[in-house]
Amino acid sequence: MKERVRAVLVTADDTMLVIRRTKPGVPAYWVLPGGGVEPGDESREAALHREIHEEIAGKADIVRLLHTTESDEERQLFYLARITTWSFDDRTGPEFSAEGRGAYALEEIPLTAEGLDGIDLRPEEIAHVLRGAINAGSLAGETTH
Repeated sequence: MKERVRAVLVTADDTMLVIRRTKPGVPAYWVLPGGGVEPGDESREAALHREIHEEIAGKADIVRLLHTTESDEERQLFYLARITTWSFDDRTGPEFSAEGRGAYALEEIPLTAEGLDGIDLRPEEIAHVLRGAINAGSLAGETTH
């Protein structure tokens, strides 16, 4: 089974970094930074650090595992993390140079129900989990220093 790791990257301003995906003929949607766990990764957390570095030239402190989704083909692990540095201009992931993959744009959205309602975050299940955590007030306190 393929494993993917993704991060809810909370900034010092209590916003969240998301990637807006645009592909020809498909309405724009948003995803959390992350990607596949590779055989050379020492752990899932190491894979997440690598993906954050590749996708946004960032460094983050992982707080905890937030949620897991699973299908017949794939397991996705969503981590809550405090992002400390990032530079979308310095990204290095192979997906950025692949033809036909569409565009990737880093956006910062408010970590609020309204912020989430303004985007089509995928998968919908993680958007639902985040809305519940925001409404319960459980994200902000966990990611403060």
